[in-house]
Amino acid sequence: MTKYPELDPDGAHVAITGAGQGIGRATAERFAALGARVSIGDLDLEAAKRTAADIGGTAHHLDVADQASFAAFLAEAEQANGPLAVLVNNAGIMPNGGFLDLSDALNRATMEVNVFGVVHGMRLALPGMLERGRGHIVNVASLAGKFPVPGLAIYNASKFAVVGLTAATRLEYAPHGVSVSAVLPSAVDTALASGLDMRPIPKVKPGRIADAVVDSVRTRAAEIAVPGYVGALAALAAVTPEPALNAFRRLVRDDRALRPDSPERDGYRARLHQDTQREENA
Repeated sequence: MTKYPELDPDGAHVAITGAGQGIGRATAERFAALGARVSIGDLDLEAAKRTAADIGGTAHHLDVADQASFAAFLAEAEQANGPLAVLVNNAGIMPNGGFLDLSDALNRATMEVNVFGVVHGMRLALPGMLERGRGHIVNVASLAGKFPVPGLAIYNASKFAVVGLTAATRLEYAPHGVSVSAVLPSAVDTALASGLDMRPIPKVKPGRIADAVVDSVRTRAAEIAVPGYVGALAALAAVTPEPALNAFRRLVRDDRALRPDSPERDGYRARLHQDTQREENA
């Protein structure tokens, strides 16, 4: 096992994307409680300011899909809080619906946010970490990066990409003292999965994901599934014969993400559509 330089969260600079609410906010709270200097990046600057005020961090506007915005975020964050020790790539979106039903604009937005948002952060943060010979990057992926779900095809594609990106870059940079980890939640009880019935996949609270992110600073584990057993189930599914796996899928009705949305889900999708339209018209 690779021996990485120790990172003590107390006094360390931690930057978190999508930290105005949900998993990002919970993660910011955990790191701040350990004494970290936390930079809160979010597309919703007011939400970032609320989180920063509550935990004693700094708030910054951030559009992870825009490399220039990400560069400005990290520059402001380092000016305020010192050299970056930990980057948490948390921001993401999750549209649902049939593959042929989702718009090209929404598909592009999903890949820009979920994949290139992570790529931008890593490409900008890694040079400084490599120069210092220490650092840690946590990419919040998903169980959907291991286990495909009907109705989430593009989201699946984005998270499979993040899992692969994390694994490959981990191999590249481990010899240089910089670790890259992936956290793979099942469905999380946030706006991202609002209105979606993902049973039998359990919905977990954001705090459990935040705990895994913080714990990765200590363990530097390659992948952390939350809850832990879902990782084992995904691995088992990968070697289960397709007829048997499909029979299980039918039994548990795993096509719920293809079905008409609940009012709660409608609200989330409407916000995604509005954000996408703004980007298209910008």
